[in-house]
Amino acid sequence: MIKLGERQTLTIVKKVEFGVYLAESKDNAEEKVLLPVKQVPEGAMPGDVVEVFVYRDSKDRMIATTNTPKLKMGEVAELAVAQVGKFGAFLDWGLEKDLLLPFKQQKKRVQPGDKVLVSLYIDKSGRLCATMNVYENLRCDSPYKKNDQVTGRVYEISDNFGAFVAVDNIYSALIPKKELYGKVMPGEDVTARVTQVKEDGRLDLSIREKAYLQIEKDAEEILKIIDSYDGVLPFNDKVSPEIIKRETGMSKNEFKRGVGNLLKNGLIEITDKVIRRKGR
Repeated sequence: MIKLGERQTLTIVKKVEFGVYLAESKDNAEEKVLLPVKQVPEGAMPGDVVEVFVYRDSKDRMIATTNTPKLKMGEVAELAVAQVGKFGAFLDWGLEKDLLLPFKQQKKRVQPGDKVLVSLYIDKSGRLCATMNVYENLRCDSPYKKNDQVTGRVYEISDNFGAFVAVDNIYSALIPKKELYGKVMPGEDVTARVTQVKEDGRLDLSIREKAYLQIEKDAEEILKIIDSYDGVLPFNDKVSPEIIKRETGMSKNEFKRGVGNLLKNGLIEITDKVIRRKGR
């Protein structure tokens, strides 16, 4: 069976003026695909085998190419948006016909020039299309271990679970909800620390440092926020978690620890209503 979206070795079973027809073998030539003449290796004859990639052309006919696309079935790759049309975005994947990313397969609306992380799938019409739902095609055999630093692309945010990340655009990972810090958006690249390698090989990540380091970073961030209010923050650590999250991107506990660090170091003073930077 000739496989759409994959590289495969096929046999030349017929030579014509405009190319050669390929099949699984000379003895199994009921299903054939055309390799256009400009793609036929010099001197190739019936009986020879050729390694090709199979997709559909602009008229939705199955076609073979000796070129290697940037994405094959079962893989994940970052592709550039060439243009946006009526039915979705068209991605440059290294072949003559751009790859359609339907609107319904987009996690967010993309624009020309954007780079998006996608996988391949075959739609109901038998055409190869791209999807930003890459979870099933990410690998679970990363070389990383606990406390390693990694980088990856956030491809989905879940209110229940957290941020799903493709580490190195290859490996499956999750930043659990409790480890999210600040505003993390789909399409954003993040640097994180591996907190756990699960039994199935998927990674749990944290974008926060170890506690003692993070408190100092949070304290520095809080000082910057206080300075942005001319040295007087119009609330203290007793306000609602929602206000703290909105204004600082921190949880209430993180904010209180950072404020405690600043208080201990004599950099701020706290009143019933505000936090004031000393010397202001």
